[in-house]
Amino acid sequence: MAAKNKKGGSPQDIRNAKARRDYAVEQTYEAGIVLTGTEVKSIRAGKAQLADGFCRFRKGELYVYGLHIDEYAFGNINNHLPRRERKLLLKRSELRKLERAVDTGGKALVPLRLYFKEALIKAEIGVCVGKKLFDKRDDLKKKAELRDIERVMKSIRVR
Repeated sequence: MAAKNKKGGSPQDIRNAKARRDYAVEQTYEAGIVLTGTEVKSIRAGKAQLADGFCRFRKGELYVYGLHIDEYAFGNINNHLPRRERKLLLKRSELRKLERAVDTGGKALVPLRLYFKEALIKAEIGVCVGKKLFDKRDDLKKKAELRDIERVMKSIRVR
């Protein structure tokens, strides 16, 4: 079993750093993902990227595109393709909700992270709305204010 890292999460937790910067996440869903054996081994090694990932419906089923999982280093000729579409597994009622949310317009389905839940790999999918430039500036201002407050609180505690 892999050891926990210092931050407390598992070492295989792969996050989409750009998603929360570029999108306002309204709701999240946990989905299973259909993978091959070499893909699972690559994810265990932390060799996956979600940066360009997005989800789309095809024939009533949800697929994730742009998810890059490196080829397994010790794989043979049956190794997987790094950028193939992968099917997401959700309940039918959740699929209907997501499809309605996307069809109403202005919303996108973005993979936020890949993680292990016991022996299974799960994908966290977010129903997102794109942020405008001024929204991003507001977020940066809030972060700077929180940093200043923390700095003042820390100096008060030290005294």
